[in-house]
Amino acid sequence: MLRSVSVLVLDELAVFEFGVLCEVFGLDRSDDGLPVLDWAVCGMAAGRPVTTGNGFTITPEHGLDALPGADLVCVAATALREFPPAALDALREARARGATIMSVCSGVFVLGAAGLLAGRRCTVHWKHAAELRVAHPEALVEDDALYVDDGDLVTGAGTAAGIDACLHLVRRELGGAVANGIARRMVVPPQREGGQRQFVELPVPECTADSLAPVLAWLLEHLDAEHSVAALARRAAMSERTFARRFVEETGTTPHRWISAQRVLHARTLLEETELGMDAVAARTGFGTAALLRHHFRRALGVSPADYRSTFRCNRDEQQPA
Repeated sequence: MLRSVSVLVLDELAVFEFGVLCEVFGLDRSDDGLPVLDWAVCGMAAGRPVTTGNGFTITPEHGLDALPGADLVCVAATALREFPPAALDALREARARGATIMSVCSGVFVLGAAGLLAGRRCTVHWKHAAELRVAHPEALVEDDALYVDDGDLVTGAGTAAGIDACLHLVRRELGGAVANGIARRMVVPPQREGGQRQFVELPVPECTADSLAPVLAWLLEHLDAEHSVAALARRAAMSERTFARRFVEETGTTPHRWISAQRVLHARTLLEETELGMDAVAARTGFGTAALLRHHFRRALGVSPADYRSTFRCNRDEQQPA
């Protein structure tokens, strides 16, 4: 049972992500019949201000000695990439005592530095995923998940995904009624599954050489047409075998996967910026039917085209109810 929560705050603290931890775990909502957790904000020393980069500081009431005894130890996001050894020791001690460890966004780098990610599934904001893999190759990074529950290690992706991770942990430890009550007070959805994709920016994959650049440019202008490897090889003046090999070498993926990714990217733009129906979007992107559009879109992003549009459509006039 979750009774006590300590959060580690370090310099260059990310204020929103820290606020998420405070909002979910640190507020007294006993007037709604919700449990009150023992809550401690821990810095390198009690009373020593922590910088934020936002023009103000935060002063924790507790030092590192209050960290290891908690049931749940959270690490708030920070822009630092080198961390005080004493803080890492405190995290290792907390884990050795049986605490569940949680990070929000870049706080996962602190866990990696403490040696807590080896062989463990974890996630982070998609912009930091490549950096995390390089810094901690022993970690099993799931770079498009909202959060990852790996038992005694829970990691949340960037910004609002931290809310999802925190509410998931509350639901796991204290039950759905408590999680739903907190979500209602925060005016947020009570549950988004961790496997739902982050809405990762998908730039057009770069070509590492010039030989296929004209073909790729042409493909982007003709995504609505059918394309075979044989036809593309003829356009590139290559044999099919040479074209397929060169395509993988220069783009890092196969022609089929490259085209599918670009069609999904184009569909995202159309869903955001136009009022076209699903059949029209499917036709313009080359998926052909709304059913195929939904299949490929959901596989790539974890949500349906309709749900994506309702979230991201530009210039919407309607108010979203709380």
